[in-house]
Amino acid sequence: MYRLIKTEGTARRGEFVTPHGTIQTPAFMNVATCGAIKGAVSALDLKNIKCQVQLCNTYHLHLRPGDDKVKELGGLHKFTRWEGPILTDSGGFQVFSLAKLRDIKEEGVTFHSHIDGRKIFMGPEESMKIQSNLGSTIAMAFDECVENPSPYEYTRDSVARTTRWLKRCVTKMNELNQTEGTINPKQMLFGINQGGTYRDLRINHMKEIAELDLDGYAIGGLAVGEPTEVMYEIIEAVEPFAPKDKIRYLMGVGTPVNILEAVYRGVDLFDCVMPSRNARHGQLFTWDGVRNLNNAKYELDENPVDPHCDCPTCRNFSRAYIRHLLKSGEMLGMRLAVMHNLYFYNNLMEIIRTELDNSTFTAFYEKYRNILGVRI
Repeated sequence: MYRLIKTEGTARRGEFVTPHGTIQTPAFMNVATCGAIKGAVSALDLKNIKCQVQLCNTYHLHLRPGDDKVKELGGLHKFTRWEGPILTDSGGFQVFSLAKLRDIKEEGVTFHSHIDGRKIFMGPEESMKIQSNLGSTIAMAFDECVENPSPYEYTRDSVARTTRWLKRCVTKMNELNQTEGTINPKQMLFGINQGGTYRDLRINHMKEIAELDLDGYAIGGLAVGEPTEVMYEIIEAVEPFAPKDKIRYLMGVGTPVNILEAVYRGVDLFDCVMPSRNARHGQLFTWDGVRNLNNAKYELDENPVDPHCDCPTCRNFSRAYIRHLLKSGEMLGMRLAVMHNLYFYNNLMEIIRTELDNSTFTAFYEKYRNILGVRI
């Protein structure tokens, strides 16, 4: 259940009550694709870097180790040792982005595993069953992800199919939640708004799925190559039609600046692999902008990555040391860098919430939207 605490302009401060704890929003979900953050960061580490939600990947966990095995082991919470809320994506995005050969029909999608090439079928019912086996807090509806740009007619037909699939997801989840032996009988379901970059398709789709009274609503199919201004325009177009009393999730976004801009436009929840992926390549986010530790100027730099940050990495290690570890291919370098970036994101969200509490978010937004994306 989502409770809207206050607003400042379109920006929202709220909390989302789930079976595994309450999420203070706006919030960033830390992406643990296969049940762990890439960079040797465990669920126990997440507790120390202000993480509220862990996101795991349905497609990857279905292929390996198998969702049936995760169920046997007690579900994702027991398996990963993360006690808080877990969101699982539907697998749809991976089916459409990773599977070279795929066949989309009304029943679902037949595709070949990117690991061993074996043929797999996934539709709304299969996605719900896999996510039920994983026992996540929040399951995402199975949708079709189209490329941007795609022809108007194809996008329109795809949106209609996504709606039909969503209704099948609702039916299947209700059935699974009432089935004996289900790990999380209170599993929640989010629907996904699609429509490419076509305003009318986006608006009509949000109106349509809003009538289903789901636990939350996501905006999908953005941040896939279109200009950021187009993404912001789509959010602005859709926002008035998203239910005010439901949580809003912008999928796969993004940079600190993207997040600031989206919070300003009324989004509550985010996820992205960017902070961990960029960290593993030496690109670290700071309150002064983006710092690339691969640069030679950091070779003898004894300062912390960010003098304004109190994460475990910045409290204990220098830019020179982390640069050395990364250059040497030492796993510790990636771990320390990932810990910093995830802490930075989680801390940014905490400060955004405080600014909203104090009715000072607009001034904070105006200041940092021009700083956080600067390359130092």
